[in-house]
Amino acid sequence: MTQAVAVRMEGDTFQARMFWRKAVCLLDPFSPITKVGFEIGPKGFDDIWVEYEPDRSPHDQEGRPLLREHLQCKWHVRPNSYAHADLINPEFINANSQSLLQRAHKAQLSYAPDGFGARFKLVTNWHIDKDDALRPLIRTRNGTLRLTDLFGTDTDKSKSGAIRKLWREHLSINEDELRVLARTLAFSTVSDSLDDLRESLDWRFAVVGLRRIPANESVFPYDHLVFKWLEQGRLEFDRQSLLESCKQQSLVEKSSRSQLVIGVKSFEHAFDRLEDRCAAVLDLIHFFDERPIRRQEDWQTTLYPQLKSFLIDAAKSYERIRLALDAHITLAFAAGSILNIKSGRMVELEQRTIGSQIWSPDDSLSDPALPTWIFDVESFCENREDVAVAVCLTHDVATAVKKFAEDNLPTVGRLLIARLTSGAGARAVANGRHAFELAEKLSFRIKEERWQAGIVTHLFIAGPNAFNFFLGQRQPSLGKLTLYEFDFEGHKGGSYEASLSLPVKL
Repeated sequence: MTQAVAVRMEGDTFQARMFWRKAVCLLDPFSPITKVGFEIGPKGFDDIWVEYEPDRSPHDQEGRPLLREHLQCKWHVRPNSYAHADLINPEFINANSQSLLQRAHKAQLSYAPDGFGARFKLVTNWHIDKDDALRPLIRTRNGTLRLTDLFGTDTDKSKSGAIRKLWREHLSINEDELRVLARTLAFSTVSDSLDDLRESLDWRFAVVGLRRIPANESVFPYDHLVFKWLEQGRLEFDRQSLLESCKQQSLVEKSSRSQLVIGVKSFEHAFDRLEDRCAAVLDLIHFFDERPIRRQEDWQTTLYPQLKSFLIDAAKSYERIRLALDAHITLAFAAGSILNIKSGRMVELEQRTIGSQIWSPDDSLSDPALPTWIFDVESFCENREDVAVAVCLTHDVATAVKKFAEDNLPTVGRLLIARLTSGAGARAVANGRHAFELAEKLSFRIKEERWQAGIVTHLFIAGPNAFNFFLGQRQPSLGKLTLYEFDFEGHKGGSYEASLSLPVKL
């Protein structure tokens, strides 16, 4: 097999799995997706398109209804990056004459002449070059362009001005026309491998009643099926036509969906919008400027009350709930404190690790061979009663937490460091049962460290959100605590900032 054939096959596999990520939502009665197309639509953005029910459509970056999305999927077998100049180069998309930007402009004129209602998204496993001027202009929340930054200067001599000039001249359009086009563009980086994408599809198929393909089987029939449908001219699907097509292939089984699936988001995954597959979603994105919160007091006065109301309403009629959390550590912990271990509800968590999995306290048997805690305590002031806790699951944050506590928390006198015997890492926590048991053991240890009433625990967590939720379920027994968020993007000094203090008095 030549390298060119292998590249083509992987590209087709990527496109097929991205198609199924959207198409499977058609079989979910709660999803707002009404149609999905494959290899149909405006040239250059015809790999996949999605149509939403107008009354339940997601919102775009300005809060307006987003009715259609057109995706151009571009897979590369080797990691690399691209820059804003590549968007005017036909070779970037293996074309002979027209660039991606030219194709996007034609699509925009046809489907969104005023810049509203449709989005044209490049979905690729390449990243935008970290030194390219385009990178800071893209919202991490949804991949759209920050128009106020792109068009923030009148001169072409600035970095953003140079991008505008290059794109304007390439398209032979004026500044106003470019602004309309730019409003419809989005750029999405897929970090998952092809195997990760297959794994994430597995549980989605189970939820809507499609046949699951065992991981040890090399052939994944869903990949080839969409291209067979393409040969037959079956390019567009709604709920009924997709269901009938899957029945013809003996892919439909009894749905295992017996619980409510809901979502909470304070940021948005690049190509997996919660509204596409959840019965209800609490959207808190507008309270944040990317990751940092806009107003610190909102944690206490607005976000927690909204989260509590949302979760309690959802839990009234269901004993088992599946919760998708595209949200900050604080919100995952707070969700657990609301649906705590005395709530009488079994909660499954959609956990994004490397790929996606469903974690729950009963998803496996207890395994004593899995990593467990090693606890250390460092004291730096005997006259201070409060305690800081550094939870080091995905990253070892002990040094950073100690420095922050010494410099900024005058009531903290000691640091409890919780590490695993295996060390920190993305796969350090194996499954939901493991996360549940780790949370239980850590809560016991924190209670031991809080040797008298009134002591406040300052909690710094680097861990998966399923663990954060399970630890939050034990908040009533942990007493007064304050959670902290890390400033990953460096917008506020690249350190920690207090978020929510519990319990909240409403």
